[in-house]
Amino acid sequence: MPSFSSPLIKGRLIRRYKRFFADVELIDGHPAAPLGILDAEPPVVVAHCPNTGTMKTCGEPGSIVYLSWNPDPKRKLHFTWELTEGPLGGLIGVNTARPNAIVAEAISAGQIPSLQGYSSLKREVPISRESRCDIVLDRDGSGRDLCVIEIKNVTLKLDPYIAFPDAVTSRGLKHLHELSRLASEGVRSVMFFLVNRPDGEAFRGAHEIDPKYVAALQEAAACGVEIMAWRALTTLTHSGVGSEIKVQLD
Repeated sequence: MPSFSSPLIKGRLIRRYKRFFADVELIDGHPAAPLGILDAEPPVVVAHCPNTGTMKTCGEPGSIVYLSWNPDPKRKLHFTWELTEGPLGGLIGVNTARPNAIVAEAISAGQIPSLQGYSSLKREVPISRESRCDIVLDRDGSGRDLCVIEIKNVTLKLDPYIAFPDAVTSRGLKHLHELSRLASEGVRSVMFFLVNRPDGEAFRGAHEIDPKYVAALQEAAACGVEIMAWRALTTLTHSGVGSEIKVQLD
């Protein structure tokens, strides 16, 4: 399973602002303290928030969060918000840069039976002039038997479901249209939702947030796009893929 590059640091979220910034009060040991970088008591840091959604149900002020730390002097922010502690325990993966690697490693390890049997896996492959696909599998290297996979990180809890998206997504809509086009041309196409929290009974589209996206998801399924949802297994050291969960499209 993909590992975090350094031990994660526990904190309490004060606020998230301008989408990509979060003020976090550190409540655990942190590597910057011995270097004299953090003088406040309790120490408060500005962390990068690698998530463009609303983060509803996983980013409320007061939440316990976990940060990675990278002291690279070229980085403006050395802390990155990786995880949020769920209300009933367990961890929610909020860093949307990680799911592609998590799913790619699971496929390569043969952990997703319906995606086995391919000889090669490539990431970030152009599928049109405007779009790249997260993963492309090739059955025998000939380029004639491909599987194109788009991956989304899912964190929104709408009892009793986990739902996507948590904000209107024109980019996600474009990806669905591209998958539908490929499926209509005979290319195996997969919309893969990585449910990155431990609760929720099943996955569904968040029609109350983005009805256009949910309608396009239903149309994509009708065109032959395979809709998959798998639960992530996340600890403070690793993230991986666990078991498949039910998808409700209607």
